[in-house]
Amino acid sequence: MFELMTEATLVASLFAPPTADGKELSSLPGAVQWLEVRADLVGDLNPDWLRSHFNGKLIYTLRSKAEGGQFEGPAAQRQARLLGVAKDYDLIDLEADRDLLPALLSEIPPHKRLISWHGPASDCSALKQRLEKISAVEARIYKLVPAAEQAGDEMAALSMLKLAGRSDTVAYATGKTSLWSRLLAPYFGLPMIFGTIGKHPDAPGEPTVSQLIEDYDLPNLKPLREIYGIVGDPVYHSLSPRLHNAAYRALGYPALFVPFHAESFSDFWRDVVEEGTLESLGISIRGFTVASPHKEEALKSATASSPMVRRAGSTNIFVRNNGTWKADTTDPEGVVQAMRQRGIDLEGKKVAVVGCGGSGRAIAAALDQAGAKVTLVNRGMERGMRGQKLLGLPFVPLSKFSVEGYSVIVNATPVGRDSNELPFELAGLSKHAIVVDLVYGSSTTSLIANALASGRVAIDGREVLFVQVRRQFYLMTGQEMPVDLASKILAV
Repeated sequence: MFELMTEATLVASLFAPPTADGKELSSLPGAVQWLEVRADLVGDLNPDWLRSHFNGKLIYTLRSKAEGGQFEGPAAQRQARLLGVAKDYDLIDLEADRDLLPALLSEIPPHKRLISWHGPASDCSALKQRLEKISAVEARIYKLVPAAEQAGDEMAALSMLKLAGRSDTVAYATGKTSLWSRLLAPYFGLPMIFGTIGKHPDAPGEPTVSQLIEDYDLPNLKPLREIYGIVGDPVYHSLSPRLHNAAYRALGYPALFVPFHAESFSDFWRDVVEEGTLESLGISIRGFTVASPHKEEALKSATASSPMVRRAGSTNIFVRNNGTWKADTTDPEGVVQAMRQRGIDLEGKKVAVVGCGGSGRAIAAALDQAGAKVTLVNRGMERGMRGQKLLGLPFVPLSKFSVEGYSVIVNATPVGRDSNELPFELAGLSKHAIVVDLVYGSSTTSLIANALASGRVAIDGREVLFVQVRRQFYLMTGQEMPVDLASKILAV
């Protein structure tokens, strides 16, 4: 169990020019100790103005095009800009492959140097050799950031951090798949963890400072023995990390819940779960929830599965026990239990489940089991016919579907998460019909908004998640998630 460090240093990176009033800086949480100014993106800002809006220390970074930034001017211009701010910033980012020059080193003292390298995916040995090379030049911090090009590339930075055993080394991977490894890195000695000030197109896959604090309780580090997570594409919108990690804190449970962005489940399984590097580092993956589009593919890796999983051909949770990985699903409970908690009797009700992916099939199977008369609806014929064959339920193509006559409509598609689009036409829907939407976002979806505006009973994705996440937490940890905590976070 990791108990050595109790806190990591939180750094907020400025990727966009600040507003004239500097509100985004003055409103940064007190836990943020450093501000990194990405001068290649925002230009050379007045350090006195920055300090008047931010009480912490300042890092100046002029990331070159060669290392993933935007600066591509001549060497003389680069040196002039670095030297021009040397007296006013607490740390100057010097790129190992272009800035370790006598003219710069003579003017920038060691305690102000952050020597960095950003490059392609590397193994642990190559990263350690690079660290040994750049640390020949005295500095306060050494930063190595390889790109994660495929599942498993994130491991090298973690392994190198543990092997190096240094408190002056920042190492983590970048890329869509890599956030989980950055969240683990502080437990291996990472002295600084970086997050952006708000989302920015020049920082894809980068966590925001608010995410690091709200979802992962950084900069605080609690004892860690196990990790759990959510595997899918996309996953960064999920509220599961915030819910699970808050429950771990409340219960004193030594675990961390992280997002595993995976474009291929088989690659994730082979290179992260089965490969064994995390085990060798002293951390065990004990379980994870499975999100779209992997709910079917994941079944190939399971050792055992529940009856509902076998019927629906879909899973949304893997739990490890004595070397066995069991696939289960909480999708049915999320909808059926949420409806029962509203006092809705499903017996004999005519129900349409729109979306025949893994979640839709599992929900349809549970509704059928509860006595409802279920019809499957899907845009594509192939998936709809597959659902019909697996479940033995009638199927209607979305192009021929009408809501008329149905008592319950369940949206099991992602339509509406990132847009105002409706997953199906509402014309003809009974004023007494119940609408269930699995989608949730930062605001109410158009489907739920329309249902509520017309006075119908509506159950949104957060209410469904409220039921699901508590069951998932129990399956993975054997403990109950505090109800009040989950209700507060989800506002249900």
